[in-house]
Amino acid sequence: MALHQLHTPHDPFDVDRRYVRFRTLRSDGFVDFYFSIGEPALGVELSLPLEQYKEFCRSNKVVYLTREQCEAIDFDQQKWRYGQPGITD
Repeated sequence: MALHQLHTPHDPFDVDRRYVRFRTLRSDGFVDFYFSIGEPALGVELSLPLEQYKEFCRSNKVVYLTREQCEAIDFDQQKWRYGQPGITD
């Protein structure tokens, strides 16, 4: 799977581009993940049983975010919480 370039503010919003940010596979067999349409930083948290998660990802033709992409999103979102990216206090 090739790495996908994340959406930038200058890119047009593309409702056909779907993103998944895997969070965890729980001991009860459910997968916790974030799902986004068009903009990977804006999404909803979902939980599905593993097989339904796989089918959901296939049917939506998702782009799986890498650990580095997730960290970049987390870093950028800190400015909304703390006023500047990277500030934690």
